[in-house]
Amino acid sequence: MNTPETTHVLTPDELDLLELHLGGGTPTMRLGGGSPNAAVTLTDAENTPLAVLETDGTATAVKPLARAAGPHWDPALRRTAHEVRDEVRRAVGPDADVLAVVVTEAPTRDELAALPDVTAGAAAVLVLAPAERRAPAPGTLGGPGLARAATVVRDAVGGTGATRPRAVVVPWAAYAGLSWEEIAAQHGADRSVLLADHRSTATRARLARLGTLWADEVADLYPEPVAEEVTRAASSARREGTVVFFTGLSGSGKSTVARALAAELDDEGRHTTLLDGDEVRQHLSKGLGFDKASRELNVERIGYVASLVAYHGGTAVAAPIAPFASGRARVRELAEAAGRFVLVHVSTPLEVCEARDRKGLYAKARAGEIPEFTGISSPYEVPEDADVVVDTSVTSVEDAVARVRAVL
Repeated sequence: MNTPETTHVLTPDELDLLELHLGGGTPTMRLGGGSPNAAVTLTDAENTPLAVLETDGTATAVKPLARAAGPHWDPALRRTAHEVRDEVRRAVGPDADVLAVVVTEAPTRDELAALPDVTAGAAAVLVLAPAERRAPAPGTLGGPGLARAATVVRDAVGGTGATRPRAVVVPWAAYAGLSWEEIAAQHGADRSVLLADHRSTATRARLARLGTLWADEVADLYPEPVAEEVTRAASSARREGTVVFFTGLSGSGKSTVARALAAELDDEGRHTTLLDGDEVRQHLSKGLGFDKASRELNVERIGYVASLVAYHGGTAVAAPIAPFASGRARVRELAEAAGRFVLVHVSTPLEVCEARDRKGLYAKARAGEIPEFTGISSPYEVPEDADVVVDTSVTSVEDAVARVRAVL
């Protein structure tokens, strides 16, 4: 393996592709800009080194990828291609016919009714569902919804007599030009079918009309000038926006809980914007230092953007360290002028955060290599006005999200 000379911060799509590649789902790892000319260290948005990518497109893991919460992160569903292929082939043998049923849309009654014919003759059935780290397009199922749909299809396949149907969540990178035939083969399937292809023409027509049903009914109920007024009033209606602001030490788990919360809210159709501290540093606050004035300005910028999201009826989920009470108070002021503000203190103890440290920052801070590091050489002012307090050393990500949801 070559010694990498450069680093590359992975986009959400590239993180999905890396996870798929490391698990055996694709033979090569491709970056958005093409193949590198030299070995590259791949990092996440928090600058944690995850893998080294060679010029031949193969990647070697350095550290585990961060996991989140939700049904699409269930270890029983989100399994590597290697694991699935080995398991299914042990169960049915190397020459038996294995079918992959791919679920990319919400399955209708049509598709479920077609399953006996679709799976006829297969010795085993894999139900594959894509899950992207990026937020889904409005009105479409994201990773959580597709994971739940895959289990519905799996259970329906079980009623057809197929041998031990398995539901599998597949990290999906739309930009990479992947084919389901390739993905299915890497998971041990001999052939694949797209379940949505078995939707009847009549059902397709009904689905196409869903988007205009409300407008059609308004047009029928009101004379044209009044219908225009009703439509205008409905389009201008704005739900109350919300800012959920996580604060805590580096390594406390605030980013993990924030991402899981944002994914759940997106899955429910709420327009959610995630403002993670490290990612904001690379874009909105690029060039700022880590002295107190720069930190306060970084937090205020996050608060300002979050308040704009809330003003327009969306939900902003922010997760900076935000160590100072004055900075958090300014964010509260901006957010409450635009909508609702919920402060979440992730109170994980310092010793736990330090033990978790994926980037080696605490060790560098204790060695004096990083000045003004929160918790070591710079203070963290514990919030006295938090709406939710969560310690991730004793509370799971799922339970932490549920506690925030209870307040929301």
